[in-house]
Amino acid sequence: MADKQFKKKISDALGNDVLRGALGRFGDAYIISREKAYEGYNFKEISDNIAEVKSYAASHLDEMIDQFEKAATERGAKVFRAMTGEDAKKYILEVAKRNNVKRVVKSKSMVSEEILLNKTLMAEGMDVQETDLGEWIVQLAGQHPSHMVMPAIHMTKEEVADVFSGHLHRLNQPVIAELVKTARVELRKSFIEADMGISGANMAIAETGTLIMLTNEGNGRLTSTLPPIHIFLVGIEKLVPEFEDATHILQALPRSATGQQITSYVSMVTGPTPAYYSDGTVKDKEFHIILMDNGRRKMYNDEKFKKTFQCIRCASCLNVCPAFQLVGGHVYGHIYTGGIGTILTNFLNSEKDAQNPQNLCLQCGKCSEVCPGKLDIPQMILEMRNRIGAKEGLPFTQKFALDVVSNRRLFHSLLRMASVAQKPFTKGQPVIRHLPMFLSGLTEKKSLPAVAKVPFRDVFKTIKQDVKNPKGKIALYAGCLIDFVYPKIGEGVIGALNEKGYEVIFPDGQSCCGAPATYMGDRSNARKCAIMNIEALEAEKVDYVVSACPTCTHALKESFKELLHDDPALATRAEELSKKSKDFSKLLFDLGGLTPGGDGIPMKVTYHDSCHLKRSMGVYTEPRKILTDTAGVQLIEMKESDRCCGFAGSYSIKFPELSGPILERKLRNIEESGADVVVVDCPGCLMQISGGLDKQNPKVKVVHTAELLLEKRKVKKNRKK
Repeated sequence: MADKQFKKKISDALGNDVLRGALGRFGDAYIISREKAYEGYNFKEISDNIAEVKSYAASHLDEMIDQFEKAATERGAKVFRAMTGEDAKKYILEVAKRNNVKRVVKSKSMVSEEILLNKTLMAEGMDVQETDLGEWIVQLAGQHPSHMVMPAIHMTKEEVADVFSGHLHRLNQPVIAELVKTARVELRKSFIEADMGISGANMAIAETGTLIMLTNEGNGRLTSTLPPIHIFLVGIEKLVPEFEDATHILQALPRSATGQQITSYVSMVTGPTPAYYSDGTVKDKEFHIILMDNGRRKMYNDEKFKKTFQCIRCASCLNVCPAFQLVGGHVYGHIYTGGIGTILTNFLNSEKDAQNPQNLCLQCGKCSEVCPGKLDIPQMILEMRNRIGAKEGLPFTQKFALDVVSNRRLFHSLLRMASVAQKPFTKGQPVIRHLPMFLSGLTEKKSLPAVAKVPFRDVFKTIKQDVKNPKGKIALYAGCLIDFVYPKIGEGVIGALNEKGYEVIFPDGQSCCGAPATYMGDRSNARKCAIMNIEALEAEKVDYVVSACPTCTHALKESFKELLHDDPALATRAEELSKKSKDFSKLLFDLGGLTPGGDGIPMKVTYHDSCHLKRSMGVYTEPRKILTDTAGVQLIEMKESDRCCGFAGSYSIKFPELSGPILERKLRNIEESGADVVVVDCPGCLMQISGGLDKQNPKVKVVHTAELLLEKRKVKKNRKK
């Protein structure tokens, strides 16, 4: 759970309009630039190649290091293997002291940030000058980078001009070209006077001992050529086997990082170059390469995190992250920022430093969609969250709530009581628009749905299923929201599946899928929920298990298997359940859909893609076909239809201050579409979006696909008498 100090950092960032404007403008521009940069290229093929190359290098790490050291040494380099950051700093200090180094210039190096190298060198009386423009800006501002590729992305030109004016004691106008010119003039003399240069690298080629730097400024080349001593500081995950392997990364890195086809400079350094010394002589410079571990092997040896070695540090995951775009890297990160930064921080710095930032992940999966290294970043963060929960426990209120949810009888009894107790807040309406005191934040940006007067499990008993000679039997898994908040969705599911000739059963023993426990880091309660539902659903006795909630479907298909993998008997049953589980829209589509036709009444709808349905299960064309062919509506695609609505389960309760702005963006896109109805396939998204529209634009309605079919096809609501 995020602490109060961290919550204050979030609040401060959200109140900083300059920060949000800078991050928002870049985020919007990045999507367009990236898409254009990849035109004509097969992103999947490129990412497959990167994953293959990087995973091979990682699985042959010692071989790669030996090969690199041999090749680099033969070409005149001195290679040092640093097990820790302290080892690396000690080596650099020894080189500096031996050569009486007073002035150091650095080109961009996140590894040096990781070990706080500048602080160490400056403590020894050395002048250390960052020369990457963004790094120089944040150095002058007394900050650290907020982004792994663009260190000063959080600052506007006006802020940079103020920093320059304060540092140089003369007025600097907020004109980008002039600011760049000022930096060039100021930094040029630093290159000339420097005794030592320090650089990072994007790749280290084992075959030739070559180091490759991708930069948009000439500082990388000046740092590596002008000073008489040069040190490359490189993490061992940057190794690739052969020169040809680098081409795959060269194709992806600039496109994914900044939306460029290629960076301004691609520098390849193989061995030392001649250098001019102060005594007028010319000879090969002193050239060092430090290959640093500092927790990287530990990260790779952990089965859940080994794919981090496939990361090429493009930071595309930051560029598309809704949370990062709101608060930036000084909140969402420690030294490394964003989702991948949180994982790196956990291993390369400390678990404590990663504990607060990991809470900010919405689990929307957008980062994995654009990752050229094929990393499942949300799943890794979820694993971190579960380990933190197991190690430190959850706050009492969270743990108590999850204990209740995992107790089916108690949980359902409390929900039935809530349907009565909520009356003072609903005032006869199906929504709650205001909550008192400390709960008021939950209804500040949106209303909340009321608990249904009659839960679906009771409604189900009144439904007459007139299916002659059924083709088979389908178990309906409702999940909490359909069962106790949106029972009409369940009616729509039954109506559609009956029309396809299937009988639907509702196992009474089912309860919460465990997603709240999973996403809060309570593995024990998530496991309880998995066992309870596997036993209730008895998948082996039905043809399919259908859910109209993608989060629940993901639990049935994936989470239960992972939670129960250590129990052979339960694991077998979880696998059986996984094979038969389908989300409603996917199942209906796979069964051939319904006969075309609606009620003939025109309706303009737009569709919001659930994060789990689209990115975890790859389902997005199917519901659209159902809407246009089966329901007969006019579909208008909204902008960013697959961008998270901000619900993200418990996230909207833990961080309503972040969930709210994410929702507002979704509402703007809905309004701009001109649609009268928003269709969703996730009850959580339904709750979030309908709650927001109820506050801002109640004329636009929100319905689940199953509800729309119920309405447009006039499915009979046959009830038992």
